Amino acid sequence: MVDQPTQSGSGRGGSIAEQESSRQWLLLLSVFVIATCGLIYELIAGTLASYLLGDSVTQFSTIIGTYLFAMGVGSWLSNRLDGNLLRWFVRIEILVGLVGGFSAPLLFVLFEYVVSFRVVLYTLVGLTGVLVGLEIPLLMRILEHRVAFRDLVSRVFTFDYIGALLASLIFPLVLVPMLGLVRTSLLFGLLNVGVAVWLLLRFPETRPFRRGLLSAAGLAALALLAGFAGAERIMSFAEAATYQSSVIYSKSTPYQRIVLTRNARDLRLFLNGNLQFSSADEYRYHEALVHPAMQANPMATRVLVLGGGDGLAVRELLRYPQLTNIKLVDLDPGMTRLFQENTLLTSLNKRSLLSPKVQVINADAYGWVRADTARYDVVIVDFPDPSNYSIGKLYSTAFYRELARRLAPGGVVVVQSTSPFLARRSFWCVVHTMQAEGFQTLPYHVYVPSFGEWGFVLASLTDTPRPRTRNVPADLRFFDANSLRRLRDFPPDMADVPTDLNKLNNQALVQYFEEDWGDAGQ
Repeated sequence: MVDQPTQSGSGRGGSIAEQESSRQWLLLLSVFVIATCGLIYELIAGTLASYLLGDSVTQFSTIIGTYLFAMGVGSWLSNRLDGNLLRWFVRIEILVGLVGGFSAPLLFVLFEYVVSFRVVLYTLVGLTGVLVGLEIPLLMRILEHRVAFRDLVSRVFTFDYIGALLASLIFPLVLVPMLGLVRTSLLFGLLNVGVAVWLLLRFPETRPFRRGLLSAAGLAALALLAGFAGAERIMSFAEAATYQSSVIYSKSTPYQRIVLTRNARDLRLFLNGNLQFSSADEYRYHEALVHPAMQANPMATRVLVLGGGDGLAVRELLRYPQLTNIKLVDLDPGMTRLFQENTLLTSLNKRSLLSPKVQVINADAYGWVRADTARYDVVIVDFPDPSNYSIGKLYSTAFYRELARRLAPGGVVVVQSTSPFLARRSFWCVVHTMQAEGFQTLPYHVYVPSFGEWGFVLASLTDTPRPRTRNVPADLRFFDANSLRRLRDFPPDMADVPTDLNKLNNQALVQYFEEDWGDAGQ
């Protein structure tokens, strides 16, 4: 009987030690969660900036730099916080959840309403970075009396880096395609608030201030949940301000934001906010893109289309009954699926992507062309404009070198090449880059009301292509036997100018494009 209290005391001591160990692991798991959330907010800001402002390399570079600098400021400020550190940490988690969670919806909504959007963008990025920078130093100070210093540093940074790895994997593969940017930011805001609640309930030393902070965390969680539930309404409101016509479809894929608008006159497709076509005049663009190439090689039977996931170029190709095989390579399955299934769009492209002659391949064109071994009589290159480096590589000497290997004897290639009027250096840079890889080129342009003057480059490895225009399909609305003669005329304000070549290691074309279109918008 004498020994019983000692055993009981020993039992209670063991229980206390177990509880302390459990709390240590709870704090370390908090490191994992906040590290994941912190990187997600950074990725959201970079992706959203590239959607809205273009030039993904510049946007991601400046966002990452600003975010890391702000985290450094937060780390430096952390030593100014005294008193109950757990209380400070819980407050910061609630703030991070609110600021980071509402960052994406706020930026989408404000894009069309503020004059200096970049000021708002970098202010939010900076504020989020400062708050995230406070988290790890505070947690290390909370843990310093609970864990030996040698173990503390290794454990904290292990959980931090694992959280960062998880975020980098699930963001492009799961979160963006399944939830989109708005719901993703709100979800991870809820996770930050959840960490605050978790710690408040599990640590007895939070009792003196638990009620007030639980109320604050509850209000923050309700706000974030309301935002998550109303994410589609938020995006509809933001896109209604961005687009003049009614938005009838919008979806974020791992590669881009797809938006369709409709009014009484036309249907329009936007990718990352950039107009791709208007149904009122897209026939001018696509007839000018496809038919000169087909007339330059009238015996063609095998055609490769790179880009053009809307199927409109393929629609024009199917006017030639002698074609036996058309391969279309487009990166985004969300794009090609939309134009295979949506009745408005299949009516526009005449169900071209469902033709038994057409094989749709979802792959990166650069890697696919390098791996392909087939040869083609005609190659139609219908990529988006070179507004960033990931697209700019598809206009480079390296890519055209690979493309040359895919041409059958006598084969021709045509490349959409932006506006020779609004982006004059960009257009001629494409011409000069193709010439540097041995192509004989025939530049031409067409007026498309939705875009203005638009340019193309028709090329061959043997002689300058000479479209015959003898067997032009009879039901075309724009292109005819006399069209090409007009389209080849370049007045002085669109005439050839000297440019650098677009190589992978300099991406001169992207710089030209940014400068040309920047000047055009002023």
